[in-house]
Amino acid sequence: MNGMRILLSTLTVSMLAAPSAFAAEAVKVYSSSMLVLAFVGFLALIVVVQLIPAIMALIGGLKGLTKKEDETRLADAKAGE
Repeated sequence: MNGMRILLSTLTVSMLAAPSAFAAEAVKVYSSSMLVLAFVGFLALIVVVQLIPAIMALIGGLKGLTKKEDETRLADAKAGE
């Protein structure tokens, strides 16, 4: 019982001390110029433009898969008549 109390006391003290140990000084975190922001925005624009055809190809592929399944079911239904 005494060992458990020591363990809990140790954990409590370490948890109370942890936030101050990991705290960072956030006085000047963001110091980029406008040119850096424009470059990052341009990169984001390139990523978005690349995603549009990829999403369209994915939708087209899914439509193609479902269309072939519908044609197969229709052919099976006609063969069973």
